[in-house]
This record gives sequence, structure tokens and C-alpha cells, in this order.
Amino acid sequence: MNSNKILQQFNATFGVFMVIFYLGIGIFFLFFAPGIITGMNKAMFGITGAAFLFYGIYRSYVTYKQIVAAFFTKDDDED
Repeated sequence: MNSNKILQQFNATFGVFMVIFYLGIGIFFLFFAPGIITGMNKAMFGITGAAFLFYGIYRSYVTYKQIVAAFFTKDDDED
């Protein structure tokens, strides 16, 4: 197996954890943080949470493409 392929698989797997992180932080800022953290404007929680959610959705699409390329495509070198 090519070491470049292993690195691509590692990066794709790490991307899944980062997608979960971004979506989780976005949901936290939108729904839970205004009740827990005081002294900050609710609009800032909404803007920050929405930005994290949108970026998490974008990263999920990119990570999906990376997973397909890293795990489900055939290498030309494996003949």
C-alpha cells in the first residue's frame, strides 16, 4: 500500500472528527450557550453558531469526497 494513500485515509478520518466538532460547537452556540454563558450578546452567539454550522456542512461535503477518494477508489499502482 502506498504511504500517500495511508496519509489520505488518515486525513479523511481526521476530517470526520473535525466535522463532528464544528457541528457540535455550532449547535452549542446556537441553542445552549446563551443560557449558560452570560454577559455576551445573543446575536453574537447566533452569528458564531451559524458560521460554525455552515462551515461544518461544507466540511462534511469535502470530507465525504475525501473518504470516497481515499477508501473507495482503486489505485493504479496495485496491478
